[in-house]
Amino acid sequence: MNPTRLLNLFLDMLAAERGAAENTLAAYRRDLESYLDFQIDNGVKLEKTDPKDIREFLNSLEGKGLKASSAARHLSAVRQFHKFLYVEGYAKQDPSAAVDAPKTHQATPKVLSVEDVTRLLDLAQEYAGKTEDTSPFERLKNARMHCLLELLYATGLRVTELVSLPKSAARTREKFLVVRGKGNKERLVPLTDSARQSMTHYVEMLETSRRDSPSWLFPSDSESGHMTRQAFARDLKALAGAAGIRGDHISPHVLRHAFASHLLQNGADLRVVQELLGHASISTTQIYTHVLDERLKSMVRDLHPMGSGN
Repeated sequence: MNPTRLLNLFLDMLAAERGAAENTLAAYRRDLESYLDFQIDNGVKLEKTDPKDIREFLNSLEGKGLKASSAARHLSAVRQFHKFLYVEGYAKQDPSAAVDAPKTHQATPKVLSVEDVTRLLDLAQEYAGKTEDTSPFERLKNARMHCLLELLYATGLRVTELVSLPKSAARTREKFLVVRGKGNKERLVPLTDSARQSMTHYVEMLETSRRDSPSWLFPSDSESGHMTRQAFARDLKALAGAAGIRGDHISPHVLRHAFASHLLQNGADLRVVQELLGHASISTTQIYTHVLDERLKSMVRDLHPMGSGN
């Protein structure tokens, strides 16, 4: 069967059986198309692929200057693709099973301090409260940014989950939101009082400024109908600059990291944070073990009978 046809069948399976999001499917398609192009260029038929062919593909990625983490991501896609071909009977064996993943260094995530986040939120709130010398459009935009930041820091949502929240989320009387995340799985995330207040204020302004009744909490003229991740990231960098925070130190994902790290610093359990972040595996959440290491050192220092604090 044609490799492109097999790739499309694999992606259909990911969407139907695993509930993979559009962004996830697009990433798989990019990685696997580069793999299939390499195989075609080297005269390798998909059904006759062996482990050596896959290793040569990984070596070609290294030759292009890709990091080990990128090569590992490509290999993950290739493994799942070949496993699919084997299970569905399109191939007699799975050649990827014998290929080891490239060794990667797990980088410590960028994290803003509590003081940085507080400064950012305070400035967003200040802008949202401005009425003089600002147009209705600017006032709504400022209220939207304040709402986005309060929600992101209160919940630790993925940026796609955040910008695609329905407007009905603002009507909740509970101190939590029900979010549908990766793999179409639902989870509960907390809502602080300040997040609820900023959401209420913003929605009141939104409904006053629009004649229609959009279904999204953060509507826009984009193809999806809601604010894009790129637009939020751009506006966030602009606000961070005004707050004295370097642009390369801030992103929506950095604020998600701040949510997790600050919880752990204050005593939250790693598995609780795993649930809040929507991580399928505890191993994904363990990028925050540096926070736990510091907390454990402090506990030993302050609480152990022979610690330096005694």
